[in-house]
Amino acid sequence: MTGERPIGILGMGTHLPPTVRTNAEVARGAGVTAEWISERTGVLKRHVAGPEEAASDLGAHAVRAAADAAGIDVADIGLLICGTSTPDELGPSTACRIQTAVGATGAVALDVVAACSGWLFAAKVAHDWLRGDAGVRYAAVVGVEAYSKFVDPADRATAVLFADGAAAAVLGPVPDGQGFTHFSLGSDGALADRVLIPAGGSRRPASTATVTANGHRIHMDGRTIGRFITDVFPRLITDALDRGGLRIEDVDCFVAHQPNPVLLRRIGADLGIPADRLVVVGDEVGNIGAASAPYALARAAGGRLRPGDRVLLAVFGAGMTWGSALLTWSGAPGLTSAQTAVRPASEGVFR
Repeated sequence: MTGERPIGILGMGTHLPPTVRTNAEVARGAGVTAEWISERTGVLKRHVAGPEEAASDLGAHAVRAAADAAGIDVADIGLLICGTSTPDELGPSTACRIQTAVGATGAVALDVVAACSGWLFAAKVAHDWLRGDAGVRYAAVVGVEAYSKFVDPADRATAVLFADGAAAAVLGPVPDGQGFTHFSLGSDGALADRVLIPAGGSRRPASTATVTANGHRIHMDGRTIGRFITDVFPRLITDALDRGGLRIEDVDCFVAHQPNPVLLRRIGADLGIPADRLVVVGDEVGNIGAASAPYALARAAGGRLRPGDRVLLAVFGAGMTWGSALLTWSGAPGLTSAQTAVRPASEGVFR
């Protein structure tokens, strides 16, 4: 056992597929206007994977970038955990696909399924694993979604929000006084049917009937989800502050899941969080699920965060699931993987 060694983030990486789908393109299929999308959601654009790209392809780019940022060889990663609700296949785990794609041959690879909360759930597993096993020095934790494969372009509740992307962190030992503390996670399975992909699993295996009924697309009860977020996000913030003995002014950066930038900013303002301390990236990338919070954290690492800064992480998603943690920043860098030229989504995607 390694005792109480502090575990934090050593490097972060992100990846967005190069194809961009604009509000004007989404609006045509969803029967709304581009202005309606921006006013209601705050999302201005979203990235979508190509026809041959799967979640593991996006995740592999992010893991490589995180390893580069941390200054380690991917061969030194001893644990690789993927948070996703859009896996390459029902089995094997998408983490195994990412493992072989990046060459992390010595890593234990597994998935954590907690929808948009998935990255923080996975980070908790990695944190405790690293503290309990001295033989594993580094863990890669990646959140990735390929939602565009499962969105009905005619469903305005989902088509305007969901998008594709990946973000990863390398976790490892950090100096005393840094790293993660005060994790708190929760779930309420009674609400599991409020947002889901209903077909394709063992309850409703794929068939002609499930395809005809759009059962392999994302279904979401938008009103219920909105009420859930409005309730759980403030509770996560206040509970995390109480556990850490902190006030809002003691936190340098608030990083949350990005379900809807308009809603996120409104709740943040109601809580008294200064606008410059709440990271909002959903306007640029939409809702990228398990990648949303780590993508926002990586963006903060690239600009506003300094060593010793206090970060409050808050996530929530389908299941329903939620979680929070406090993080004292180690000064870790963040890298974005190289991108190819952006091409319009009309070139084959969503056809």
